Amino acid sequence: MDAALLFSGGKDSALAALALDRFYDVTLVTATFGITDDWRHARRAAERLDSPFRTLDLDPDVAADAVDRMVDDGYPRNGIQAVHEHALERVAALDVAAVADGTRRDDRVPTVSRATAQSLEDRHGVDYLAPLTGFGRGAVDRLVDTHLDVRVGPSEAIPRADYEAELRALLADREGDDAVEAVFPDHEQTVVRGRA
Repeated sequence: MDAALLFSGGKDSALAALALDRFYDVTLVTATFGITDDWRHARRAAERLDSPFRTLDLDPDVAADAVDRMVDDGYPRNGIQAVHEHALERVAALDVAAVADGTRRDDRVPTVSRATAQSLEDRHGVDYLAPLTGFGRGAVDRLVDTHLDVRVGPSEAIPRADYEAELRALLADREGDDAVEAVFPDHEQTVVRGRA
């Protein structure tokens, strides 16, 4: 069976790919607005995992709306959530049996509610898989340490292809670098360099 996994090139989506690989023919899919070419970092990570890779275009209006929402809210959660749900809809429209992501049990954003998952499955005739939802951050980190080689650093220094990178770039272009610092909290990101 074919599964399309939303893939940023980071540890969570890479670990989800490893978990699903035993049961599905997994293609790593990086959804992009075309704002940056950061998707190339995800492609490199997919190559290092020896996994099939593709990109998927997202609607630029969704990015613009997400940035508006983040500016209004003063934080990124709702904007990133809207983008993730849009990406799931787009990947569910592919000709696959299952769609997946790397969301964890203790993620603040993005999250996928039971109702959202069931709606996605019913409307698109796919299975929604979230293999890390039973794992907290500590368990994920221990599994990553055992199975993946990752680089860790602050968001602005780690080259990876996720919604945050493109939304940061759009926000900076529209509102300036100070707006990015005001909206996005400091936190670390990861990029996969290969298997351990």
